[in-house]
Amino acid sequence: MAEKKFNFWNDHSSHYLEMAFRTDKCEIIATPDAYGKNTGECGDTIEMFLTIVNDRIETISFITDGCMGTQACANTVANLTEGKTVSEAWEITWQKVVDYLETLPQESLHCAELAVGTLYQALTNFHNIKQNLWKRLYPKK
Repeated sequence: MAEKKFNFWNDHSSHYLEMAFRTDKCEIIATPDAYGKNTGECGDTIEMFLTIVNDRIETISFITDGCMGTQACANTVANLTEGKTVSEAWEITWQKVVDYLETLPQESLHCAELAVGTLYQALTNFHNIKQNLWKRLYPKK
């Protein structure tokens, strides 16, 4: 019996395909309320930018130099996060990203960890700025 060959377009979920090719969240926000940057063990990097109004994430965008799995995971994090409160955003896990995508390859699970880790860095940055408002005037380069 011949082994079935993987067909990228037919064997991936519609969620995975949409998130892998979506580009509307790929941008740099000039003056974000929160910023996170994370590089995975594979060498992929994600930078995330959040605008937050009344403790609610109004806008989230990112840039990445990563693979299609990283792109799909970063877009999923943006999709799951936008419109949520900061507290709700902390509840997003790499497993929720994997579950949403449905067909993220096993060898790309680290991409979900990278994307969620970047979100957590941005949320931590927001918390730190909120605690020390003067830090907003002097962001790290």
